[in-house]
Amino acid sequence: MKTVASSETTYTELMIPSFSNFGGKVHGGILLSIMDKVAYVCASKHSESYVVTVAVEGVEFVSPVEVGELITVNASVNYVGRTTMIVGMRLESFNTRTSESRYTNSCYFTMAAKNDDGTLKEVPGLIISNKKELVRFCEGRMIREMSLKKRTALKSDLDGISAEKMFDLCKNENCKIDYSI
Repeated sequence: MKTVASSETTYTELMIPSFSNFGGKVHGGILLSIMDKVAYVCASKHSESYVVTVAVEGVEFVSPVEVGELITVNASVNYVGRTTMIVGMRLESFNTRTSESRYTNSCYFTMAAKNDDGTLKEVPGLIISNKKELVRFCEGRMIREMSLKKRTALKSDLDGISAEKMFDLCKNENCKIDYSI
């Protein structure tokens, strides 16, 4: 068993011009790449092993990040299963000229621990020390359940469904099906 504090990770980086998108803001893909690295560090600290990203369970882009700002990512393992961990992250930007700090993003990454031979590895349990950690653990459990339900539904709901039924499902959607059966 390991404490939440043992996995906590803080990472800060300057957002440089090469990170910008066509709108002049920091590209969301850059932020996702940084979050993936931080999730790796956090999960590998908890599991003491190599880890891989299984899923990005949710990313919320609340406020754009400007070139020239510092972003800080705070992360911790919020939930552990048998071989996977859900890492929660919060991003804030800091404008060095105005000293303004803003919440910009939050997300959850599911990470799986691996043995040297590539097989899944069991991870240590999580010691929950306060109500905030308990809430995050329960949220992580709910995220895991919703993710499993989503994957099951996507695999089964369209399995064996006819093209006619798919056409019917799409008739009131914002699409045009430009082929016939």
